[in-house]
Amino acid sequence: MFDDFSMRWLAGQLFGLVALALCVAGFASKRDDRLFFLLLFANVAFALQFVMFRSWVAAAIAALIVLRIHLVRRYKGHVTIMLGVAAATVVAAALTWTAPRDLWALAAGLIGTYGMFMLAGIPMRWLLAVAAFCWVISNLLVGSFGGTLAEALILVTNLITIVRLHRASR
Repeated sequence: MFDDFSMRWLAGQLFGLVALALCVAGFASKRDDRLFFLLLFANVAFALQFVMFRSWVAAAIAALIVLRIHLVRRYKGHVTIMLGVAAATVVAAALTWTAPRDLWALAAGLIGTYGMFMLAGIPMRWLLAVAAFCWVISNLLVGSFGGTLAEALILVTNLITIVRLHRASR
């Protein structure tokens, strides 16, 4: 009834929708620890989604983001750790590169890594918004509905938070 492609496509869509649900629950939380916890699992779902769509660079980088979230909570501002995560991102991309579309995931991974480790407040959120935009494009290119919506939600949430932070600083 279903061939391998359609089963992988359905599974990819399912993982993307799971990631969307986890992102919504995380960003709805007022507790940062709950947000980070849910984002860890959302990135596991993103990685599985990209595996189903055979977008290997995006899958590898989404898996690395799980580690990055953990490390940035302990080592924010540590240039050496940030460079290590960035290097791992580049190596993962080099080992799994298949097409020019992979550049969007690589850009998202590197921009997000720098922003999360080295910046805070509005500047960090600007870079995370740019990274989310790159992930939106990456998700669109593989055809993920849930992943595209999740990253669009992250992008809009970051932009709204930037406005709120800017207003609060006046």
